[in-house]
Amino acid sequence: MSRTAEEITQAHAACLGGTSTINSVIATHNKGSDATSDDFGYELTHDEKKARVERSVGYLKHQKTFSDWGSESFTAIDAAISAADAFTA
Repeated sequence: MSRTAEEITQAHAACLGGTSTINSVIATHNKGSDATSDDFGYELTHDEKKARVERSVGYLKHQKTFSDWGSESFTAIDAAISAADAFTA
């Protein structure tokens, strides 16, 4: 499959969105009883948070299988994958 530069840019932006979701859900979970309704995923149970993180990390891992990323940075994405794997273990 060949992607255009625009498709690659959009996919990378979506990966960064998934990274944000993972980081936000884990941060909310780590706040425990200090989390408030302003925190993303506040209303989710622990199992629901894990499911949300698993969906997001699955997308990130799928996107990483493509070899046409060029110079797009995956530093934050790789860190989110590691954090998600630890959170869902």
